[in-house]
Amino acid sequence: MPTATLAELRAGDLAGARELRLREGLTEFPREIFALAETLEVLDLSGAALTSLPDDLGRLTRLRVLFCSGNRFERLPPSLGDCPALSQVGFRGCGLREVPAEALPPGLRWLTLTDNAIETLPAPLGERPLLQKLMLSGNRLEALPDSLAGHSRLELLRLSANRLEALPGWLAEAPSLAWLAWAGNPFDHGAPPPGRTVAWSAMRPGRPLGEGASGQVQAADWIDGAEIRPVALKLFKGAMTSDGLPEREMAACLAAGEHPNLTGALGQLADHPDGAQGLLMALLPPDWRVLAGPPSLESCSRDVYDPSLRLDLDVALRIALDVGAGALHLHAKGLSHGDLYAHNVLWDGGAGRAVLSDLGGASFLPGGPDDPLDRLDVLAWGRLLGELLERCEDESPAAIRALRADCTRPEVAGRPSMAQVVDVLARNLPDLD
Repeated sequence: MPTATLAELRAGDLAGARELRLREGLTEFPREIFALAETLEVLDLSGAALTSLPDDLGRLTRLRVLFCSGNRFERLPPSLGDCPALSQVGFRGCGLREVPAEALPPGLRWLTLTDNAIETLPAPLGERPLLQKLMLSGNRLEALPDSLAGHSRLELLRLSANRLEALPGWLAEAPSLAWLAWAGNPFDHGAPPPGRTVAWSAMRPGRPLGEGASGQVQAADWIDGAEIRPVALKLFKGAMTSDGLPEREMAACLAAGEHPNLTGALGQLADHPDGAQGLLMALLPPDWRVLAGPPSLESCSRDVYDPSLRLDLDVALRIALDVGAGALHLHAKGLSHGDLYAHNVLWDGGAGRAVLSDLGGASFLPGGPDDPLDRLDVLAWGRLLGELLERCEDESPAAIRALRADCTRPEVAGRPSMAQVVDVLARNLPDLD
């Protein structure tokens, strides 16, 4: 979405626009936006100095998406609830303290309230039948509305870095919930075992490899005694992400350790000249690629694949097996991945070798390795398996179709463990080792 100017808006140059982004330090909502009411669907006013929205915002009858992150709202504007088509709302880092029930649009599908000061949420939140994605990390919540229990559509929930003394019991029974993060709450006492510390002086940084919400990754050489080891070095930004706190991601990576199908940690960086925290991870071959793109505004909680991607059945199942093996390792370490998605899977682009990456949403399971919350990762894996099979021309074996159905059952207790998932795949694919 290109950035427009107030001058263009006021001159009428944006007539008929479906999307509008303004970045001019606004202190008031420009009334000229209402001239676009018949066409405007996406409005981004992030990074301004707004403290309120107009009471007649409902005049924007076609508005589907509204971003106001980084403004100065103490109260989620009640007029949001008057927007008949509004389904995605983003108010991250605004200083919000209050969420009135009337501010929740009837068609709400995706709500982002990360990094605010919210202590309670209204009961009608659970009465929004289309609610699919709820981002609440970095607030002051001590409880969730009971109305969310049993919600049939809720698939992704972020609760990290709040004030929860325990997770609501109904989370382990939520029929559609596949992506849940809760690290950094008072009940989260998980800690990694003592690991190796690597001094900055032993690192020789190289080319950048990528950047995510929590940090930057670059190739590096680790001078380990007489050995030079190529590694991936992740330097953390230290800021709250939608998944939670970087220090809890570091703890999860260190607890996970090394595994061939997981980007855990080889060691923790020490003595960085700028005080940055960092992790050393295994360096993947340069031709490995991300399996899919992250969810879009339209897909909400589902990844976006290259439409040209086609997979042989054995390649699809190889990817699924490797991802399952990585998740099983996490579960055995008492961790949930919490973000098991294709956009967090790196693969070789050919044979189907794969690695599960990004532990930003990982959390220590309160009950340890046998906690029923690990079945949420199983649901996410089952959905990933379905996406892979959809890109195959050959029909999968009956046992694989049955496994997918079992993993995606709405009855959480009826889903297999990740150990059973990997076992079924291994038994039905004797040629994969």
